[in-house]
This record gives sequence, structure tokens and C-alpha cells, in this order.
Amino acid sequence: MADKQISLPAKLINGGIAGLIGVTCVFPIDLAKTRLQNQQNGQRMYTSMSDCLIKTIRSEGYFGMYRGAAVNLTLVTPEKAIKLAANDFFRHHLSKDGKKLTLLREMLAGCGAGTCQVIVTTPMEMLKIQLQDAGRIETAVEHLANQCSLCSSPAAQKKLMAAQAQLSSAAGAAEPAVETRTTAMQITRELLRSKGIAGLYKGLGATLLRDVPFSIVYFPLFANLNKLGQKDPNVKAPFYVSFLSGCVAGSTAAVAVNPCDVIKTRLQSLQRGVNEDTYSGILDCTKKIWQKEGPMAFLKGAYCRALVIAPLFGIAQVVYFIGIAEFLLDMLPKHRA
Repeated sequence: MADKQISLPAKLINGGIAGLIGVTCVFPIDLAKTRLQNQQNGQRMYTSMSDCLIKTIRSEGYFGMYRGAAVNLTLVTPEKAIKLAANDFFRHHLSKDGKKLTLLREMLAGCGAGTCQVIVTTPMEMLKIQLQDAGRIETAVEHLANQCSLCSSPAAQKKLMAAQAQLSSAAGAAEPAVETRTTAMQITRELLRSKGIAGLYKGLGATLLRDVPFSIVYFPLFANLNKLGQKDPNVKAPFYVSFLSGCVAGSTAAVAVNPCDVIKTRLQSLQRGVNEDTYSGILDCTKKIWQKEGPMAFLKGAYCRALVIAPLFGIAQVVYFIGIAEFLLDMLPKHRA
């Protein structure tokens, strides 16, 4: 990143614009990632990202791929703004002596940025995951209902009733969730009513476990890759170098912390399919996944996450380096004292 000082408002605006553009482009892939990570052995509805997206369009329509997007689009602006601005803030204060940042200090700056962003990330992810995974649960219940209609077994009927009761209870609605779509506001009100603000911050520890290592890997890797394209330390790297550096650093960091993302997704999911495990915490979740699904389960959705994060952070860094916010702020009339 160039040494040129950028105002805090410009950093926040750039981060917000980048987040809005990025989320709009890659949200369907993120939905596929969530559903692939949440399905457990014996409940496999999807075999791959493409299979998940095709089945989602067939059962829920095109806009089914954007379930939960409104939450992300609303909160991604403060989340990305905090992340990018905090990283710059920590980098600036860790290099006050004017010396070049060491790798350790770059990692500390990333750690600080990752820690700050979870204030917004945790409730955003909590609400987004419920909405993204709702379609998988609803489809599973409908599939079970079709099977039961062909089978008069009392055990099968009891299984269906239990699944429908579980779905309605998790959605916090009086009517069956298969008939009405739960909204983010309904989930928020139900969580605040039953568990208070802590309900929105379920999985905070797992979110920290994912986002802090991610930022420790991403920001130093991006900064060093971007420097390779700078002919002069005082001149910004070319447009394409910033984009590629963001893509490579983002996808690398995403795959590196994917096991933590799987654990976070499982812990934050309120709805469960028939016979799916519940978890009491990070260690319990890790143990059950390892024992029942094997170590490869921690890589579920890894390629989806890489496909989400690569363009997301590539776009973010391009917007940040182009300086769209600086251009917009320069157009505002200057107030004289």
C-alpha cells in the first residue's frame, strides 16, 4: 500500500463500496458454501457447488440464491470499512518510527483488524447463515414428506412430524416454516427476546478463531505481493497487480482457515435437519465432526470459499487503491472557516 495518507472517511467509504460490489457478485457461491458445510453425513442433498446452485434455482427460483443477501448488503459496509481502516490504523501506529514494517508487525496489524471486525461480522454471519440454510432444511422436510406419502409407516410419519416441529421451533414462528419464509427481522426479534444481545453473538469465539488468523495471513501476504508490482516505493502498484494480489492473498487465507469456518457455520446454525448433530461449543463441534465425518469434513466448501473471497478482496483492494471515495469527497464543496 502506498505511504500516502488517506483520510478516515475515505477509507470507510472505499471499504463500503468495495463490500457492496463484491457481495453482489459472489453471494450465490457463498450460499452454496454455507449449505455444503452444514450438510452432515446421511443428509447429503448436494454433491458440489454447481449441484447446490442448480437445485436451489429449481426449488426456490433464481432469487433463492440471494437468500440472506439483504443482511450482508446492509452490514458489509461497516464490516469491510472497519477491517480495512483498522488494518491501516494499526500499520500506521506500528510504523511510527518511520521504519519499514517487519513481517511480525504486519501480522500484528492484521490481527488487530480481524479482532475489530467481529463486532459487526458475528451478528451479520449469524443472521445470514439462518437465511441461507433455510432452503436446505425446507427442501429436506419436503423430501421427507414425499417419502412419507408413499409409506404408511407410523415411524416415518412420526419422523416427519418431528422434523416439521423442529423447523417451526427454530424459526420462532407459529406457522410451519415451509409455508412462510422467515425474515432477518423475525430472527433478530426472536433471538433478542429469548437470549438477549448474546443471541446475536452466538459463535463469537469461532468467528474470532476464523477472522483473526485470516487477517494475519491476508494483510501481510497482500502487502508483500503488491510490492512486487511497484516500480517505485512511492508509487502505487498497477491496477491489475492490486487485483491479483487481493485475489491470491484472499483465496490463500480463506483455504487456510476453512476448518474454523466450518466450525463457525455449524455452531451458528439454529436449524437442524433430521438426525443432524447439535454442538455445545468449539471443542465439542470439532470432536463430533472428526469422529463422525472425518478430517476431510473440515475442508467442506473450501473451494467455494476461495471463489468467494478471491474476487471479494480483489475488488476491495482495487476500489481502495483507485480511490473512488477520494474522488467523491473532492467533488463536495469545501467549507470555509
